[in-house]
Amino acid sequence: MTLIKSISGIRGTIGGAPGGALTPVDIVKFTAAYSATLPRRKPVPNGVRYKVVVGKDARLSGDMVEQIVVGTLIACGVDVVKCGFASTPTTEMAVTFTGADGGIILTASHNPRQWNALKLLNDKGEFLTAAEGQEVLDAAESAGFSFAGVDGLGTVTEEDFTDRHIDAVLALEAVDVEAVKAAHFTVVVDAINSVGGIIMPRLLKRLGVKCIELNCNPTGDFAHNPEPLPANLLDLRNSVVENKADLGVSVDPDVDRLAFICEDGEPFVEEYTLVSVADYLCSLAEAKGQPIHTVSNLSSTRALRDVTEAHGGTYHASAVGEVNVTTLMHKVGALIGGEGNGGVIYPALHTGRDAMVGVALFLSNLAHKKMTVSALKKTYPPYFIAKNRMEVSDPALIDRILSGLKEAYSTAVIDETDGVKIIFDATRSWVHLRRSNTEPIIRIYSEAPTMKEAEALGGEVMAVAARIIG
Repeated sequence: MTLIKSISGIRGTIGGAPGGALTPVDIVKFTAAYSATLPRRKPVPNGVRYKVVVGKDARLSGDMVEQIVVGTLIACGVDVVKCGFASTPTTEMAVTFTGADGGIILTASHNPRQWNALKLLNDKGEFLTAAEGQEVLDAAESAGFSFAGVDGLGTVTEEDFTDRHIDAVLALEAVDVEAVKAAHFTVVVDAINSVGGIIMPRLLKRLGVKCIELNCNPTGDFAHNPEPLPANLLDLRNSVVENKADLGVSVDPDVDRLAFICEDGEPFVEEYTLVSVADYLCSLAEAKGQPIHTVSNLSSTRALRDVTEAHGGTYHASAVGEVNVTTLMHKVGALIGGEGNGGVIYPALHTGRDAMVGVALFLSNLAHKKMTVSALKKTYPPYFIAKNRMEVSDPALIDRILSGLKEAYSTAVIDETDGVKIIFDATRSWVHLRRSNTEPIIRIYSEAPTMKEAEALGGEVMAVAARIIG
């Protein structure tokens, strides 16, 4: 039994005692707390009710959680727009489509089937800031909320925004629908039996793509581990080869992460999803003489920086976390941004990770390049990331380690935006150390042009850290 409270919402396993798992009591409390903080984010005239969008992925617990969330919002005097089955990006866009004051997405993203979560949005369809999220946590802890009388209860309307989301993707100037149609692509889609099975085939068919569906029935009974990593995608990889498809597409249960499989069944590598899309958009912007700024978090591949600079642009690194990426994107006026986990954020559509726009842009790029996916991958600078961790529970000890590493590697470039990132430009490598928000560990990611170099760098820095703490 697990319950995790954070500034981005609340998530946990279904079943158990309150406080030890995600129970109906917890769902009511955090939904009511979110409702109570709406006026602090967006005041409205007296007598006007707030409006909140609610969307869900296809998890087995989705109906139960949805009924409690919607009922609680009504009890708090909030009008609800219920989207039903909807991807995370669809729900985010529904907030702006309807002029709502916020949104709640019912999804535990790539977590297994026993998990669910409430992800909280502002009136722009973006995740709450750290300060706003903390207000919700504080209100839940102090029971700082109340319920409306019978004459002040909210209302419920239902609307499916799937096609409107697809329309918006296809209307983007950078999405070359005619070029994709002319390419006659065949694509296999693995949607893990969640909402991606509804929206992704529909998008591909409108792009003139032959779509072969794998695990596209939104039953919520996930066919395999839902995180779109190569080891979990063996059926997809085999299907691509067997069907002589041009591309394999894997999405997580809420369709905000995206991974590709090459025509030979080999992974395109999740880190390169954003890189490939950014390369395409940067080339379009460069041809028009437009300014180019890209953003990813500090733990994402250097390849985005290389590709951006090759087009005459400027790369920016944010702290880890989608809200940190989008905040920096707004600040620098980014053309494209995202995260190395396959999260593509294209602000010309909306500022949230969106696998739908990622696929449409990737296929547009592939249609223009007129090459196989594996050949396209070879055009990008090769990097490999090794991921390690150190078990350290004492915050003071973590600070001591990070401080000591800054001193030990003082001749390198040091970025302290989020933990400590040590950058070695001469060898095109880096190592990033940051404390986990959910576990008593330090996460240690290292990247280099070969996996052997990345692993050696990570091991070296961990050895130095061990000496620091004696």
